[in-house]
Amino acid sequence: MSHLGRPEGRQEKYSLKPVLPVLEKLLGKKVLFADDCLGEATEKMAAALKPGEILLLENVRFYPEEEGKPILPETATDEEKKAAKSALKVKQKELAKKLSTYADIYVNDAFGTAHRAHGTTAVIADYYPEDKRMFGFLINSELAAMDKVLHNPQRPFTAIMGGAKVSDKILLIENLLNRVDNLIIGGGMTYTFVKAMGGKIGNSLCEADKLDLALSLINKAKEKGVKLYLPVDSLNGDKFDNEANTNITAIDAVPDGWMGLDIAEKTIQKFSEVIGNSKTILWNGPMGVFEMEKFSKGTTAIAKAIAAVTAKGAYSLIGGGDSVAAVNKYGLADKVSYVSTGGGAMLEYMEGKKLPGITAIRGE
Repeated sequence: MSHLGRPEGRQEKYSLKPVLPVLEKLLGKKVLFADDCLGEATEKMAAALKPGEILLLENVRFYPEEEGKPILPETATDEEKKAAKSALKVKQKELAKKLSTYADIYVNDAFGTAHRAHGTTAVIADYYPEDKRMFGFLINSELAAMDKVLHNPQRPFTAIMGGAKVSDKILLIENLLNRVDNLIIGGGMTYTFVKAMGGKIGNSLCEADKLDLALSLINKAKEKGVKLYLPVDSLNGDKFDNEANTNITAIDAVPDGWMGLDIAEKTIQKFSEVIGNSKTILWNGPMGVFEMEKFSKGTTAIAKAIAAVTAKGAYSLIGGGDSVAAVNKYGLADKVSYVSTGGGAMLEYMEGKKLPGITAIRGE
């Protein structure tokens, strides 16, 4: 069983039917398909399965109780929302219980949704005894990679945080400050730190309401003896466009009318040096607007530096959609130790949060 997209009720464009031919090709055998995940016909198909046969269920998200989110009109009152959610939670348990009758063993291998308390990722495990509920190979390898970095890193341990907003990474940075030796900051979030320290950032991205937070993270790093590396120079554009005019300035001297869109040469050199001396590396988030060729050099350089130090025996974990896209774009996915498949799930696990899909099976 699986899901696709965020359908509101049954929508044909979110059907899992297109998965069938690919699944059959990969498995080298015929796969049966139930065009509903519930219902009497599906129950009969599951009960009639012979050893070695496979049945794929239709998208479980066709039922709102899977996610536990009611579909309500915008005019619904808080009281109505609360009542609908409560009723849906009861139905979520019923859905999970019904699905659990189809099989003797439950294997969860959907790491990308392990942070969601959904019927098929968390609730269903309750209906299986401990020895009949387990993780698949993917989740096992994800957990092993993250636990190695979080709990048993070789040192020096360097975390590289990029991306647009500090606010998206606060909890992760705070958790990592208790664990890393070096913290490298890049990407759009850089300029919130630079502005907080009194630098000129021109039209660069900045979260004006997070300046105090940026300063407190700088101070926490000092208190904990973590070396914090911010870019020293910036590749700027006069507009957010691959055809923009560019110039390079000190990171804290971006002219008015210009915006920082990538790290520049001195920063690349410094960051690469820190990465080259590391034994464990965690990378989450690009160094610039790498989707635009003109502003992709920093992210490319970081990806290559990580691949080079991995080849010398360091352990590298890459996570988060953009970082994963970057290593794939540059053909480096097989040159790093592990590329995580779960953006939100990985972030929450690394922040120290309990993931419902993991807790349901580990029983923590």
